[in-house]
Amino acid sequence: MEFSDSAIVLSARPHGETGTILDVLTRDHGRHAGLVRGNKIRASLQPGNGLTVHWRARLAEQLGSFSVELSKARAGALMDAREPLTGLNAFVAVAGAALPERQPFPPLFEAAEILLDAMAREDFDHWAPLYVRWEAGLLDSLGFGLDLSQCAATGQLHDLIYVSPRTGRAVSSGAGADYAPRLLALPQFLVGSNDAPDAAATRAGLSLTGHFLLERVLAPHGRPLPPARVRLESLAAAESA
Repeated sequence: MEFSDSAIVLSARPHGETGTILDVLTRDHGRHAGLVRGNKIRASLQPGNGLTVHWRARLAEQLGSFSVELSKARAGALMDAREPLTGLNAFVAVAGAALPERQPFPPLFEAAEILLDAMAREDFDHWAPLYVRWEAGLLDSLGFGLDLSQCAATGQLHDLIYVSPRTGRAVSSGAGADYAPRLLALPQFLVGSNDAPDAAATRAGLSLTGHFLLERVLAPHGRPLPPARVRLESLAAAESA
């Protein structure tokens, strides 16, 4: 049993004197773990780095082993400042907690590469909305996508400013006026607005995707929202204050 694939490092932990248990998000084989032998490559196994991996095992259900080659060294830039490091930590924590092992989501992987490249070179205002979109894509990939196409109450296609926390469907300003305190804010960059999202819109987006990530993906398995993800939302709150 073997494959070769493009991968993003999610985590790496020592195993014995020279081994490393590597957890990666691959393009065509989903989140996948394997044993990397030797010390020489350890410096490349930093979260956020891009790798080319070759996995091999005698049986499909075994942990197996990876041989790896560094393809994109972005970890240094991601860890160079507080904001991208906070984003990186949230990304790897959410991917590790929410994605099932060995189930491929190629579009989600490709979006992750765009997101991490943006984190490595852009400021928070540019990459944070991409992170929100990535989490929305994650929910969609897992079968819990938000329906933001029309108002759940009236069917209208415009003036959508809320989301029902129960159904994940959009609600217009008129239909939601009497229930506003119980509804989630819908940032307009998620419904096609061409205006550059500000920090307040990003914070609303993180609150929105975080709610459904917890309620639909993590809590049913007894898992909380990862602390690293909570810290990202706190960062967005500070940026919008």
